[in-house]
Amino acid sequence: MNQKQNKRFVFCLYASAASIMVLTGFKGIDREPYADAAPAVQMVSDNTPEWEFPQIVDEIHGGVLEDVKSAAKDAHAAYLEKIEEEKAVAEAQRIAEEKAAAEARALAESQAAQAASSESVSVSDQELLAALIFCEAGNQPYEGQVAVGAVVMNRVKSGLYPNTISEVIYQSGQFTPAMTGWLDSVLANGGYTDSAMQAAADAIAGSNPVEGCLYFNTGGGGLQIGDHYFH
Repeated sequence: MNQKQNKRFVFCLYASAASIMVLTGFKGIDREPYADAAPAVQMVSDNTPEWEFPQIVDEIHGGVLEDVKSAAKDAHAAYLEKIEEEKAVAEAQRIAEEKAAAEARALAESQAAQAASSESVSVSDQELLAALIFCEAGNQPYEGQVAVGAVVMNRVKSGLYPNTISEVIYQSGQFTPAMTGWLDSVLANGGYTDSAMQAAADAIAGSNPVEGCLYFNTGGGGLQIGDHYFH
């Protein structure tokens, strides 16, 4: 048992003894009839340290205060650590939300761009392409009809030809139906078939069975689809 514990123990004994004297009416030994008698046993040795009651109380209070301060310091440190953890969680959540929002915006912009690209091809352009497909490949299998439309779209995108469907189709010396007036007649009367209209829509949407081919004819080499060779 260390010195601090000894002091607390003595304080407790002192307090207990004082309580007993108050409750039992204990009087000093010098007032008893046998005050002159020699004590049978010496209870406390001469070298027993003398403890001052106020000093003991102050030391006990000081020890308790230090314990309280230490506990308060530990609690404050734990609180600060918890706050930092909560901040880290909140920051991670904020970053995740911003990333999700950015991805959503990018997706919306991409969809808007695709919609704008589709709208850039007017119904009249689709009808014009459908009329050309009907004139050039109306008697060919559906794949051959899409292939004719794909050639027109390849030219629009190539940089070697005009960049619109109308300009590509009506470019001088390119498509016979446009040069003879047959194309305009079919277009004016809506004489193209539903199959040609659907083939035009597919070609505009990106369907391309002939890859980068820019020409087609009924003879020679190249990729054959129906009666046409694409190159």
